[in-house]
Amino acid sequence: MAGFYRRIYAHPRWAARLDHNAVVRVLLFGQAARLTRTYLNEIAPGARMWQAAHVYGDQVVQVARRIGPSGFFELTDITPVQVAHARQKLAPYPWAQADCRDAAQFTSAAPFDIAGSFFLLHEVPDGKKRQIVDNMLAHLAAGGKAVFIDYHRPAAWHPARPLFSLINATLEPFARALWRHPIPHYATRATDFTWTTRTFFGGLYQCTVARRKEAG
Repeated sequence: MAGFYRRIYAHPRWAARLDHNAVVRVLLFGQAARLTRTYLNEIAPGARMWQAAHVYGDQVVQVARRIGPSGFFELTDITPVQVAHARQKLAPYPWAQADCRDAAQFTSAAPFDIAGSFFLLHEVPDGKKRQIVDNMLAHLAAGGKAVFIDYHRPAAWHPARPLFSLINATLEPFARALWRHPIPHYATRATDFTWTTRTFFGGLYQCTVARRKEAG
């Protein structure tokens, strides 16, 4: 994890200050609600789901509510501070749990219907991206899907493109890779899945979904 992310996610004081919906709305240029709805629409109530990192604001609560008591929600995060925040938020939902695990090395005895990542891949270097994507795909049940919400290469005309170029160069050195490569690029066995990508806000954000192909 880059130094910028260590500061804003791993430090208890910063985490307490930033873990609010208003902060997420600002960071995502007012697109947080739209992107969260897009993510939730890929989640079936009663699903067994793994999300690979905690998200500031009430995103994880919305996921737990969407899944409901007939399903199961496993949230993992590599940062103890984030796990503590997640456990506090998920306490009212007994079908949800949060554990301190590395998404690249997480293992589960049972597969998942859905594996989700909400703005995680841009935080890690390419090698780690590949490990995380491969591990998420490996944990899918037959017919299961992985859902990735993250940054994407904005259109040339996008007014925020120069700003994000500067941010990538100074604060988020691993995010620019998602301008160069589609998410299937990081899947070792990409052909075992059917991939679809939708972009939002002039191409700045993406929702990429990988569905495991049926055997036969």
